[in-house]
Amino acid sequence: MKIALIKGDGIGVDVAEAAMAVMEAALQKTGQALPVYDEILAGAGYFQETGTDIEPDGEVRAGEADAIFLGAIGMPSIRHADGTEISPHLRLRDRFELFAGVRPVKAYPNAPQRLADPRAAGIDLIILRESTEGLFYSAAAHKRTLVANNDEVQDVLRVTRKTTTKLHHFAFNLARKRRAKGKNGTLTCVDKANVFTSLAFFRQIFNEVKETYPDVPVGYNYVDAQALDLVRKPWEFDVLVMENMFGDILSDLAGGLVGGMGMAACGEIGETTGLFQPAHGSAPDIMGQDKANPLAAILSAALMLDYLAEKLGNSHLADAADLINSSVDESFEQNALRPMEFGGDMGTKAVTNQVLTGIAELAPAKDRVSA
Repeated sequence: MKIALIKGDGIGVDVAEAAMAVMEAALQKTGQALPVYDEILAGAGYFQETGTDIEPDGEVRAGEADAIFLGAIGMPSIRHADGTEISPHLRLRDRFELFAGVRPVKAYPNAPQRLADPRAAGIDLIILRESTEGLFYSAAAHKRTLVANNDEVQDVLRVTRKTTTKLHHFAFNLARKRRAKGKNGTLTCVDKANVFTSLAFFRQIFNEVKETYPDVPVGYNYVDAQALDLVRKPWEFDVLVMENMFGDILSDLAGGLVGGMGMAACGEIGETTGLFQPAHGSAPDIMGQDKANPLAAILSAALMLDYLAEKLGNSHLADAADLINSSVDESFEQNALRPMEFGGDMGTKAVTNQVLTGIAELAPAKDRVSA
């Protein structure tokens, strides 16, 4: 198993190292070989040193691995001449057609709850964000702006049948898998089909694909109403599929409901590879100070193991992912995880060590009884 490892900038280095340590412990506990890493230099710091944002052969090497793990990219003080961020990861999304952006949102006991309603303790949903098209098709890194002059700028919101069909099949299969695990299993199409032709097309394709999945319950919501409902009743939702920009915004909103971006795991999955990263930024002001919350990166590593279990046909990798998730769950339940991000007393190393301790104390997946 080969992992392309891009630690990136700022706390990306800190949390990537924490995530790999936890992943290795889970693999060892399940009797699996440790991965081979191909570390690739990329990011704003690398750009400042070399004038390029990724090693010359970095993109090719990333595609040759079984999966890509990224810490964080970007530095506020280092940008292109036009003011846009250094963002090689956007090109990786585009190059490898990583169309399915998986953003889990889950409430943990003893972690901050932003909503007073006790039902908020049951928040457990996934925002599925199309990650290669939509309004991000015109992201500066791609140089696709339609009109750009001193009087006007026009960007393009792109929705294609090919990519949207793949996205919706992914969404229905994800909802079906979650339903099989006892989750709600409802799939909600989030769009603005009442205003934009492109998003009416997005919904049209959703309706075409749903005919193949009669067992999956579906719902619909306009994006503005969905933002409201994520505050009013997020516990009612399970999988929400949406356009790129909508997913970018709503996943951050949802992340805020369950503690913050330090818990925001992310997987970006295509037909040939996947890129996994915490959804937070590089926070260079606290890099190397043992203050960063590594849990988003650790949970992203669990997502990566689940992906690799299916890709490589090795169910033991899913067992390793389950160990990581169970350790995080049980450590929060015992109030043994208290990240500084939440006002607690535990820095990067202490949080990582607690997850490692939890893995060591857990029985192997085959010996545990599900609740």
